[in-house]
Amino acid sequence: MENSGSTPQPINGRPQGRRQSILSEFLPESLPLPPSFLATSPIVREILTRDIAECSSEDDHHDLPFDSDSDSEQPQIVDAKLAFHPNGIAYGSGYSTIAIQGLDRPVPNPREVEDSLRAEASLLRDNAIIPPRHPRSQRNNIFWRLYRRVFSTKIKDHEDPEPIFQDSAAAETTPLLVDPHQESPSDEPLPTPPAEEIIERFEDAVAAHAIKTTWQREAKTLVQYAAPLIVAFLLHYSVTIGSVLTVGRLGMVELAAVNLATMTASITCYVPVQGLSTCLDTLCAQAYGSGHKHLVGLQAQRMTWLLWMLMIPIAVLWWFSEPILASMVPDRETASLAALFLRVLILGMPGVAALESGKRFLQSQGLFNATTYALLIGAPLSFLQNYLFVFKFGWNFGGAALAMAITQNLLPLLLVVYVRYVDGMQCWDGFSRKAFSNWGPMIKLALPGMIMIEAQFSVLEILTIAAGQFGTAQLAAQSILVTVTSTSFNIPFPLAIATSTRVANLIGAHLSDAARVTARVAIVAGLIVGLFNLTMFTTLNETIPRIFTEDEQVIGIAKQVILVCAVMQIFDALAAVSHGILRGVGHQAIGGYANLFSYYMVALPISLSTAFALGWKLSGLWAGLTVGLAVVSALELVYLYNADWESAVAQAEARMKSEDVMSEAKYTTV
Repeated sequence: MENSGSTPQPINGRPQGRRQSILSEFLPESLPLPPSFLATSPIVREILTRDIAECSSEDDHHDLPFDSDSDSEQPQIVDAKLAFHPNGIAYGSGYSTIAIQGLDRPVPNPREVEDSLRAEASLLRDNAIIPPRHPRSQRNNIFWRLYRRVFSTKIKDHEDPEPIFQDSAAAETTPLLVDPHQESPSDEPLPTPPAEEIIERFEDAVAAHAIKTTWQREAKTLVQYAAPLIVAFLLHYSVTIGSVLTVGRLGMVELAAVNLATMTASITCYVPVQGLSTCLDTLCAQAYGSGHKHLVGLQAQRMTWLLWMLMIPIAVLWWFSEPILASMVPDRETASLAALFLRVLILGMPGVAALESGKRFLQSQGLFNATTYALLIGAPLSFLQNYLFVFKFGWNFGGAALAMAITQNLLPLLLVVYVRYVDGMQCWDGFSRKAFSNWGPMIKLALPGMIMIEAQFSVLEILTIAAGQFGTAQLAAQSILVTVTSTSFNIPFPLAIATSTRVANLIGAHLSDAARVTARVAIVAGLIVGLFNLTMFTTLNETIPRIFTEDEQVIGIAKQVILVCAVMQIFDALAAVSHGILRGVGHQAIGGYANLFSYYMVALPISLSTAFALGWKLSGLWAGLTVGLAVVSALELVYLYNADWESAVAQAEARMKSEDVMSEAKYTTV
């Protein structure tokens, strides 16, 4: 990677370097990266090359989905500039942290290419380079002009003079703008040019620096990307919410115990599983894009078996967890109930691993809605099971754990049904013994990301243990606060994923100005989301705790501390969005270092000092976390403000060219 203080190279003949970063002397682009941020392409190629070689042997030739010597069945992937890749999604991660993604550029699949073409066509229409979908309205009253000025995504409605689309194919000598008085002869919808023409015009327009965007276009795009993710995240986390809501009706001790149990389960199992399985984002996408579709299923199988084996020692730890938990919290009954909850949750372990692998298996094929469909069935059933097991059947605390375990196993089964009867079966070639081989490179690829994510999440476990030192009521209130803040975080986190995707696409298409517009829109959107959450927390500071429990002591603590959590919402949202922008421009290392510094060097010391030394108890724990998030958001926003975006474009272009060369070499050898 080039140092941000160096002179950026011209792109398409255009001199770059709008502004050099004033932080380059302190945070240079050549900053040594931890393993989780290193390009993983060599490891990916090693894994896929081994698998292809094994599957191409004479004994296993029947495993190949097509003849490698034939070009007729090779996937025809268009080299689209704005391929949509919302990979790395861990539905329901739900805490104040951002999962780190690698630098690899996934191979687009046909569904993503369609999304790419639609995005390119939208930008071309906005810039009057291809015809609009519908003829321009002849209305010209003040209200219609105001509406267009505020809501229109078209450049012509925000600039003067107004350009009009060109109605012939673009060429080197064809002007991008034509007669400004030309109008459509009828009110019939205008046809969209074919894909080849869209790609050609888009590339010509980028080369001529004729592509601009508006904040209206970027706001609309971010909403389109983020809305379905928000629904999916909230649906997935509702499984945990259902258990907490149900257990809260049983008593204060039970509410404290479920917080201790679920946080312990997250740190020891759920977060490591999510971290390890993120390597499938690259492996499955590359296998699908290379045409070896059966390897997508093989990679998912291999990861599932690895995770299941990993869960054996974790299950033993959970089964004998009571003495460990008793040493962490003073109340023996709370530790005993938390251990019971963990023992029952062992039944859900296989489903947790299968769900993470299954999501990546489907996402690599562009089937991003499959998990949402499963959640639309599984989440309501989870609430029903909680009611039946806890209240109707009288199984009390253990019934809530059983409902969660059943739901954890039900979700991957629903994905199997989707693959079998709807879509995705083309990448499944049956169970194979090869899933038990070639584990070394995959573990090497998966471990760094897991370690980084685990380091970020561990702070919350430390704070939960600290809360337990103040008594059962404080730990019960902590359960409410963690659940509420995790739920609210499932709005800015999907927004951050959408921002990362959009910024990366625009940077990859050499549209740094458009990427900056997206970044500004995302930051404003994050601020709006944070203010919305702050308003909800402050106005409903007593109503929200009463949803979870009837214990007045717990309600009194929670309604006081939730005001601190309300302030945190601003910085939580801004930190999420700014980290998403950093991922989009390929500067994940900055966000990773900022997160770790803010959590361990700022948030944790302040939390423990104010909670114990100053006697603020739970308020002190959350005050420290709020300060930490304020620091990380400030660091990332300052870095982004002073960043050299044109240099990011040059680096992205270099990475893409390097990956294209390596891909061509791989296809030649294969």
